[in-house]
Amino acid sequence: METQQDPMKDDLPLMANTSYMLAKHYVLDLDVDFTRKVIEGIIVLFFETGSQYRKNSTGEEASQTQFDEACKRRASEPCHIPATNVSACSSKTEYKDFTACGKGEEDTSDKNGNHSNQDQASGISSSKDCCDIGNNGNKDFLLVLDCCDLAVLKVEEVDVATVSGIEKLTRLAQLTGVSKELENLRNQIVHELVTLSADRWKEQLYYFTCCSQAPGCGELLFTTGPWSLEIRKPGVKTAVDFPHAIRIWYKTKPEGRSVTWTTDQSGRPCVYTVGSPINNRALFPCQEPPVALSTWQASVRTAADFVVLMSGENSAEPVQLQEGILSWYYYVTMPMPASTFTIAVGCWQEVKQQSLAAPGQTNIEFSLPSSQSDFRLVFRILCNHVEYPCRFQNPAARLQAVIPYRVFTPWSLVECCKEHLLQLIPQCLSAAYNTLGTHPFSRLDVLIVPSNFSSLGMA
Repeated sequence: METQQDPMKDDLPLMANTSYMLAKHYVLDLDVDFTRKVIEGIIVLFFETGSQYRKNSTGEEASQTQFDEACKRRASEPCHIPATNVSACSSKTEYKDFTACGKGEEDTSDKNGNHSNQDQASGISSSKDCCDIGNNGNKDFLLVLDCCDLAVLKVEEVDVATVSGIEKLTRLAQLTGVSKELENLRNQIVHELVTLSADRWKEQLYYFTCCSQAPGCGELLFTTGPWSLEIRKPGVKTAVDFPHAIRIWYKTKPEGRSVTWTTDQSGRPCVYTVGSPINNRALFPCQEPPVALSTWQASVRTAADFVVLMSGENSAEPVQLQEGILSWYYYVTMPMPASTFTIAVGCWQEVKQQSLAAPGQTNIEFSLPSSQSDFRLVFRILCNHVEYPCRFQNPAARLQAVIPYRVFTPWSLVECCKEHLLQLIPQCLSAAYNTLGTHPFSRLDVLIVPSNFSSLGMA
C-alpha cells in the first residue's frame, strides 16, 4: 500500500521503475476547460528498455525483485481495467469524439484517484490476480509511472507499425521481413525512432506525431494509487516484451496540486503550472527519477480569447480549428526532466517592441577576453551530454548574446511592461551570456504571473 506523504515534510516518492522502462518522449494532446477547471486529453509515451535489462540480457531475475516489491506495496489494492463505457470509444476515433463520450460519463474515481469499477474487471479483483496470473507463479511485468490527482480513463498499446512510411527511418526495411512477432516489430520501431540521430530531429518529431495518432491495438490493465499509475499487459513477463508505445486518456482535477486555477491582475481567468510541491504529477503521468530525461511535444486547444504559453523551442502561433477554438503547438528537442514542462493559459497580451527591430533581435555589442573565448571552444569540444541538437555546437548560437524573446502580460500591465521591462530583458540576457556563455535554449517567453504564483525556485 502506498503511504500518504506530506509534501511539506516528506520527500516526494519516486515510484516510476525507470531501471526497467525509461520514457524518452511524450506527445500530449490536451483541451483546457475553464468552466470545469479541467485539462483533459491524451498522452502518448515512448519508452526504451531501462538499464536493468541492458545489464541482464534475460531480464527474468532482474524483474523478479521489482515484481515482489510491487505486490507487497499493493497487497490490499484491487487491480482494475477501464470502465466499459469508456472502452467503447474507438481508438481510431478523433479526440473530439472521445471528449463527447467521456464528458457524459460518471466519474467513478474516488478522492485518491482509484477507479471503482471492480464489477467490470473481468474477475481481476485482488493484488494476487494482478501480479500473478497463475502460470506456475510467473508474474506479469508492471510499468509504474509517477502520477497524482489525475483521473485515468483508459490505457492502450499503440500500433506504431501501421504508420505509413515508418520503415524509412533506418534499418526497418530489413527488419520487417525478419521479425517473427508483431509485438517485437512495434518495439523495434519505437527503438529506432527514439534513437534517431540528432540531425534528423524534424523527421523524428514528424514520426512521433504520426505514431501518436496511430490506432490502438489492445487495452492495457491499470491501477491508480495516491502516487502512481501501474500498467500491465496480461501474459507479458518482462520489460523487453512490454509495449514501448502506450496511449493514456486522462483528465486533471480542479484540486490537482500541479496547476493553479486563478485570475490575473486584470481579473480574467488563467491557469499555470506550479514548480512545487509535486512537480507535474497532477498534470500528466510521467517519470520523475533523475535518470528520466525526455523530450516532448504538445498540442493544446482552448477558447480563442486565451493564449497558451509553454516550455518549447518554437514560438508557437495559434491555428484556428473551428469558430472560437484555437490550437497551440510546442516542442522540445533537448532531453529534460518532466518536472521542467511548464504551461500557462490566460488572456495575456503580447507586449511589442516600439522600434522597427523585432523582439530579441537587439544587436548588443560585447567583447570577450581571449581566455574566455578559448574556454568556450574547449567546452564545445568536451560536450558529453546525450545526443540532441545542441546549441553549443552551433557557431551562430555561440555568438548570440540576446536570444529571441516575447513578453506577455495581463492587459492592465501592458504600459508598465513597455516602460520598464522591455528595456531590462535584453540587458539581462546579455549579462547572462557574458557570465555563463551560450544560451542553452533558442528563445524565451516572459510572462507576468499573478501575485499568488508560487515556485520552489522562489523559496
